[in-house]
Amino acid sequence: MSLRHSYTLIAPVYDALLTAATRAARARSLAALPGTPARVLLNGVGTGLDLPHLPPQHRYTGIDLTPAMLRRAAPRTAGLDFRCVLGDAQRLPFADGSFDHAVLHLILAVVPDPVACLRETARVLAPGGQILVFDKFLPADRPAPLRRLLNPLSRRLATRLDVVFETVLAGARETEPSLTLCSDRPALAAGWFRLIRLEKSA
Repeated sequence: MSLRHSYTLIAPVYDALLTAATRAARARSLAALPGTPARVLLNGVGTGLDLPHLPPQHRYTGIDLTPAMLRRAAPRTAGLDFRCVLGDAQRLPFADGSFDHAVLHLILAVVPDPVACLRETARVLAPGGQILVFDKFLPADRPAPLRRLLNPLSRRLATRLDVVFETVLAGARETEPSLTLCSDRPALAAGWFRLIRLEKSA
């Protein structure tokens, strides 16, 4: 089952599953956006669960692979300078340095190639910008056998359970060496979900 097809199927129940569980973590992550107006990319905007937490002064672009997700996000854009784009988070249709900041919420553990997703996000980020990550990652120093066992089924349905952030960051740095890890905090499920902030050196 393709990623587009699986998320078209789950779009009607996506909000019910994730809204309450992720609300506080999303707000904590997005609080790092600056007070001055900026260009902000939401890579993998989904149904727009981040939108109620976004400060209104910025100019936003939200991209998603699935039309069904974008249709559900559209009503949440009221009051925001927001543009929805249909596209692939791993191959962004934007020029280098198009955004001042970027948000990667629950997307790195969804896409088939998380290294490409982070690399592309860094490419379209202007020097001095930041990337805000909220997602679930396999601990680099623990085997987590159950998650590895369930991963083949889980990744076919909606998400991966085997993504190690440190490996993703190392892969992205091969072409974007200016990425710096600024903070890494536990968010949910005893640290399985993490809030991470990266910066692209000027």
